Amino acid sequence: MQFRDLKKQYTVLKEEMDQAILDVVASSAYVMGPKIKEMELAFADYVGVKHCIACNSGTDALLLALKAWGVKPGDAVFVPSFTFFASAEVIAMQGATPVFVDVDPVTFNIDVNDLDAKIKRVIDRGVLTPKVVIAVDLFGLPADFEAVRRVADRYRLYVLEDAAQGFGGRIGSENACTFGDISTTSFFPAKPVGCYGDGGAVFTNNDEWAALIESYHIHGKGSDRYDNVRIGMNSRLDSLQAAILLVKLKAFKDFELVDVNTVANRYTEKLSGVVTTPVVPDGFYSSWAQYTIQLADKETRYALQAALKENDIPTAIYYPIPMHRQTAFCDLDLSDNQCPVSDLLADRVLSLPIHPYLTETDQDRICEVIRSFMSLSQPKK
Repeated sequence: MQFRDLKKQYTVLKEEMDQAILDVVASSAYVMGPKIKEMELAFADYVGVKHCIACNSGTDALLLALKAWGVKPGDAVFVPSFTFFASAEVIAMQGATPVFVDVDPVTFNIDVNDLDAKIKRVIDRGVLTPKVVIAVDLFGLPADFEAVRRVADRYRLYVLEDAAQGFGGRIGSENACTFGDISTTSFFPAKPVGCYGDGGAVFTNNDEWAALIESYHIHGKGSDRYDNVRIGMNSRLDSLQAAILLVKLKAFKDFELVDVNTVANRYTEKLSGVVTTPVVPDGFYSSWAQYTIQLADKETRYALQAALKENDIPTAIYYPIPMHRQTAFCDLDLSDNQCPVSDLLADRVLSLPIHPYLTETDQDRICEVIRSFMSLSQPKK
């Protein structure tokens, strides 16, 4: 059994995928070829924004957004503690200071009350200048951007939507990658729409920022690639990945997004009352990058993980160490920057196999192992 079955996906999409790859090989347009612009237009149209700039990774996409806003040393950027390292790493790469914000215990997304408190604390100290809020669409579920926007607007901060896992999610009729002043996603293979390597994209409706990002991601180019007007980076998506993504996007729109939601709903139906299952608030729609349950404590989590492994069922822990406890940030003064919910989740979460091609037979087997384990682990009356 696969945690996210990319082999099965390839067998389903093989004919279109092979032709798309061969077409690029035959064209010899491997870098910045016409497939890049075709892919950017298709993804911008799907999301519903003016600009999509393809780049080398989701990490680079975040970094490019911060560069466009001129984030620099002395700036404070507010980011959830319960997320992947890249969300905070890019802040430090710009020389700015990450301020870690706790998350909601139900949605796992940024806690706006803690966000407001952390911004006030930074302002009161007077050392750093609040600049950006990074809100992560964790595990496929968009953050509560209406609430995030109210807080950000109060302090005149930019909102950066990190939709590395959230592509395909929605709030009402609005798509993920439209909620930030700039939004980003990742095309890492295991993401809701992934390529066959690393890749990412930046989305915005702002013409000025889009032009800056276009420049920064190709060595700070000006009128052409040999006219370098700023210090940039080499963060181009290659044409093969763009062709792969066009095939994947079509499948995602046609059936994968609906099918992965069917799998998630079936998990919730079968596991409710057995473990703590994820919640999608009313009006929200998840793209289910992960299906993450919670157990009572770390010991129970690891014991269940071992039981599933004995039955050849893969699992993963996203994330065992919150950002405010990462060694890389040990030089920051975090004495009053605590994130207790993030600490709690790090000890309790366990992600189960989920993808559009998960069969009911495999899913039933996963649920049966969990139910059996939980039944045996309950204290006898």
